[in-house]
Amino acid sequence: MTPSDQDKRFMRQALLEAEKALEKGEIPVGAILVCRDKTVFFGHNLKECLNDPTAHAEMLVLREAAESLGRWRLGGTLYATLEPCVMCAGALVQARIDRLVFGAFDPSGGGCGSVLDAVREPRTNHQLEVLGGVLSEASEIVLRGFFKRLRGQNKS
Repeated sequence: MTPSDQDKRFMRQALLEAEKALEKGEIPVGAILVCRDKTVFFGHNLKECLNDPTAHAEMLVLREAAESLGRWRLGGTLYATLEPCVMCAGALVQARIDRLVFGAFDPSGGGCGSVLDAVREPRTNHQLEVLGGVLSEASEIVLRGFFKRLRGQNKS
């Protein structure tokens, strides 16, 4: 499946969210949720800032959308700069997200095809359409730069 111009546009916005995370010393992951009614929610990782292991970009966007819309069945498309982990993948299924578009694959922790595939598991009550690798190079550059700097700091 080929990404649409809209997919690329929202992924670029998710990359801006990832930059916000980077500025805060967080792993640079950004997420955008576009609900069926065209409401858009933005978020980025805040695990370190909030001392919360669940404060992933995807989780924060889902929480904000559910609170704002007054429902937990959100639908729509979630854009993330990194393949969601298993926790986030499970939350996407629970929120009845229709579609997931992500940038970089996560071969060590991805829950949407790389390690596990929680969002397309046929034994669950909901599956998502998934499109991975959208603007992956841009996502990978930001992530690699962050971890390279982090490793450099740890050597001091």
